[in-house]
Amino acid sequence: MSTPDWRTSRHSGENGNCVEVALNVVPVRVRDSKDRAAGAQSYSRTAWRAFTAHLRR
Repeated sequence: MSTPDWRTSRHSGENGNCVEVALNVVPVRVRDSKDRAAGAQSYSRTAWRAFTAHLRR
């Protein structure tokens, strides 16, 4: 099992309060950067791609 490589959106503010995503693991993991201890949500790669494609439209 890989260790998640958490990345914050480049669109987050200077305070870093945003979501973080780990794309190097399966399933994709997403967590709140303000409350990392609360855990993460998991999404299939297909669902994550569909979500990000929707955001780009």
